[in-house]
Amino acid sequence: MASALAEDVGDGDHSTLAAIPATASSKAQLLIKDSGILAGVLMAKRIFQFYDSSLTMEIFLDDGAEVHQGDIGFSIEGTARSILTTERLVLNCMQRMSAIATKTHYLTNLVAGTGVTLLDTRKTTPNFRLLEKWAVVIGGGDNHRLGLFDMIMLKDNHIDMAGGIEQAIVSTKDYLRATNKKLKVEIETRSLREVRQVKRVGGVDIVMLDNMGLDDIKEAVRIIGGEFKTEASGNITEKTIRDVAECGVDYISVGALTHSVRSMDMSLKACL
Repeated sequence: MASALAEDVGDGDHSTLAAIPATASSKAQLLIKDSGILAGVLMAKRIFQFYDSSLTMEIFLDDGAEVHQGDIGFSIEGTARSILTTERLVLNCMQRMSAIATKTHYLTNLVAGTGVTLLDTRKTTPNFRLLEKWAVVIGGGDNHRLGLFDMIMLKDNHIDMAGGIEQAIVSTKDYLRATNKKLKVEIETRSLREVRQVKRVGGVDIVMLDNMGLDDIKEAVRIIGGEFKTEASGNITEKTIRDVAECGVDYISVGALTHSVRSMDMSLKACL
């Protein structure tokens, strides 16, 4: 929050400082202009109170609420200068978080009843990842991993640069023993041949089935036979996600949850 405010405010919010007396008080409301899932309410509260702890916020709609055009999310009351200076940061966070929560909620509903868990990816905005992943959870999805530090993910380039599936897994096992780290291991596979290699070598927790057709996904799930968790990934859209889920995988990861959403329209309007 401090760095985000510093980026926006710089040496001062001169528009507000010029036009608004220091003693002026005001009240504003969050006006929703779209339909979807609201996210970022608690983040907005933290921003307001971080900047000016005297501001008071009344919440009408919580994170995760289904909203429609014309709804009022909350009101904020206190020093007019503080409300104006924090307005855009609050809106920027909430508009993007709400868009992500809305997309996640929609796709989660499409796979309802299949037992599949919808996951996000690391395809996030630098320095905004935690808020984007928070929005995924609000929308009903799960966070895959927060970064490079909390899970081992052996992607295609790792495998190719290591010299193959077996070499990548063996080196990973050696690394975990040497560092005494307890990290889950996921490995990407691009073909049924690679799935069979992973099955033979073992030593992983999750097998990613990347850009495979439905028949290959079903066969991969059969080959793995429950020995490892399975994750389908790669070019999965709202038109195909249900069919993929019905192949029997445990997880489906969708990068579009965080990299291809349109911000929800909302504004902060003064109560006159």
